[in-house]
Amino acid sequence: MALPAAAWRERVEFERRLVHASGTLYPVPFLLGWISWETTGWLLVGSVAVAAVLEALRLTDSVGPLDPLYDALVRDYEADGIAGYALYQVGMAATALVFAPVFAVPAMWMLSVGDPISGGLGENAATEPKRLSVVAAMVFVCFGIAVPYAIPEFGPDPGVIVALAGAVPAAVADGLPPLIRGVAVDDNLTIPPAAASGMFLAAALIA
Repeated sequence: MALPAAAWRERVEFERRLVHASGTLYPVPFLLGWISWETTGWLLVGSVAVAAVLEALRLTDSVGPLDPLYDALVRDYEADGIAGYALYQVGMAATALVFAPVFAVPAMWMLSVGDPISGGLGENAATEPKRLSVVAAMVFVCFGIAVPYAIPEFGPDPGVIVALAGAVPAAVADGLPPLIRGVAVDDNLTIPPAAASGMFLAAALIA
């Protein structure tokens, strides 16, 4: 039996957030000492290549058996362009390749953990800014993610500054997406590099 529209949307958004949160596992093999950070970056490059192939198939209507999956997880406004899951891989991979783990790991988790929480709190179109309360909640969550990495590395006071310097850009990228020709830049692409860049610059300034 077909679900009512509201129930269908709720189910789809829940599934999308589960997929989103699964990216939290990306740095785990490194954190457990199983692989190097460089290897982590190259594995993420591999995930970008896989996403690129899947997107090429989807956009040329050649996905076949995967059509139901894409129908469930690709939003309407992504139907004719690159979907958010592919940009997610790009943002994660770029951050892992460019930044050291102390900046990259919390930045990646700001996307995989913070963004689904923010999405659950706010109902807005892709081109609309989120409510100030949702942006503030995103800052709080991202700050909490960054602090356990920043304080041991830089000390209590500088660590708080570094963590905040990552949390604020992540929340801005999430809640106030820039528009290019009326199209919002997907926060899956921008949250990790924005957060890692903010932490890196803050650390460089206070070092």
